[in-house]
Amino acid sequence: MLTRRQALMAAVAAPAILRFGAGTAQAATTLKISHQFPGGTIDNGDFRDRLCRMFAAEVAKRSGGEIAAVVYPNSSLMKTHAQFSAMRKGALDISLYPLPYAGSELPETNIGLMPGLVSTYDQGLRWKGQPVGKALTDFLADKSIIILTWVWQAGGVASRSRPMIAPEDAKGLKVRGGSREMDMVLQTAGAAVLSVPSNELYAAMQTGACDAGITSSTSLISFRLEEVAKSLTSGADASYWFMMEPLLMSKTIFDKLPKNQQDIIVAVGAELEGFGKKGAQDDDIEVAKVYEKAGAKVSKLDKATVGKWRDIARDTAWRDYSARTATSANLLKLAIDVSV
Repeated sequence: MLTRRQALMAAVAAPAILRFGAGTAQAATTLKISHQFPGGTIDNGDFRDRLCRMFAAEVAKRSGGEIAAVVYPNSSLMKTHAQFSAMRKGALDISLYPLPYAGSELPETNIGLMPGLVSTYDQGLRWKGQPVGKALTDFLADKSIIILTWVWQAGGVASRSRPMIAPEDAKGLKVRGGSREMDMVLQTAGAAVLSVPSNELYAAMQTGACDAGITSSTSLISFRLEEVAKSLTSGADASYWFMMEPLLMSKTIFDKLPKNQQDIIVAVGAELEGFGKKGAQDDDIEVAKVYEKAGAKVSKLDKATVGKWRDIARDTAWRDYSARTATSANLLKLAIDVSV
């Protein structure tokens, strides 16, 4: 059986065409699924790539070949940040996309990485059935985006030198935070910040442009940051960094599909949420093993330390986000209601 690393190295940029059922060669619908993460197989590799492949295979199967899907990993179809705008325009069908990457286009989407706001997977996944989930879903639909699969990921810190655990540890470091709001918290703690997608973190750390990168446990593994890091702060037990990385679809494309195909796509997307949660939680545990094996010092966060980060976030990021638009203010209020 292929190891995770072997699978990640295989077909990194090659699209995977998944077609099932009689008559699929004449499929009525062919969907392009893009993401920034390393490619593997349906059984091995980055769970986000696997989720896309599982989605493609299952919608093809249930539609009897009426839906075919092509998965493009590693931003091989288009650049990472361009994917959200392309979906809004109907130029891309589906993407597994870190929601706050759209923050420069729609600042409201930064609710998907609001430091200290989400503290557990269950809390984040509860959003879907709560008013905050409806408000976010309605907002995105108005911007021509549909959420197919809710996925949350806890994050940790890979550092080239000393561990970054508490806010005071960030002083003097150049840190990648992952969102405008996380950057505000880091700057308040005394860090310099840089904005790069997670698939560019390796190069940034390797060259010294970045001292520490905060990203999901899965990305800490998949992008091989243990090769350029001496320290890891794991978010397995507690984390102030939870990012929403859902499977999204262009509403323009979705609305053109026949009702039976829409129903299949929605049902399969929802059914994969359990797989997404397990994949993220498994990697929260696996990441420590990977970094320990590479010789890195591994530290963990506790609730008290998370509380320090949350206190800074409330006074900076939360306040700033809430003041940006009426929608932002409402989303934050509703999200806080879920956390209490």
